[in-house]
Amino acid sequence: MISIREINEKDIDLCYELDSNSISLWSKKQWAKEFKKKGIKVFGLLISNLVIGICVFHVILDEAQINFFVVDEKYREKGFGSHLMNYLIKKCKKLKITKLFLEVSHTNITAERFYNRFNFSTVGIRKNYYRDGSDALLKEKKLTTK
Repeated sequence: MISIREINEKDIDLCYELDSNSISLWSKKQWAKEFKKKGIKVFGLLISNLVIGICVFHVILDEAQINFFVVDEKYREKGFGSHLMNYLIKKCKKLKITKLFLEVSHTNITAERFYNRFNFSTVGIRKNYYRDGSDALLKEKKLTTK
C-alpha cells in the first residue's frame, strides 16, 4: 500500500540512508540542521512501512522551495515520483503557496524532464552551483495567479 506521511527529526537516519543510497546531497549533520529550520516540511513516500521517496520543502510566506526530492532508484520510472509531486502540489495549494521553486543540475536531464512535466519553467541559472562545478537551473512553477 502506498502512503505519504510527514517525517520528523526521529526519522533522520531514514532520510540520510535514502539520500546516501541515491543522490548523496546532505550529511547527517545537514539533515539535522534542515529539520530545525522554521517553515520546513518533510514528507516520506512509503510502500507499506518502507520509505522509498522523500520531499523536503521550505515555506516562506506564500512561496516554497523544494530543497530535496528523491525516489529510491529501484522505484523510479514507475509513477512514484509523480505521486509524490502531485501530493506536494496539492499540499502547497492548500497552504496558499503561489510559487514553487527548485534547483536542478543542468546535467540531470532525467530530473529536468520530470519537472518539466509538472510545468516547472527555467527562470534562471546558478553558475557553478554544485560541488562538481555544474550549473543549477532555477525552476519555478506558478500555482495560483494573484
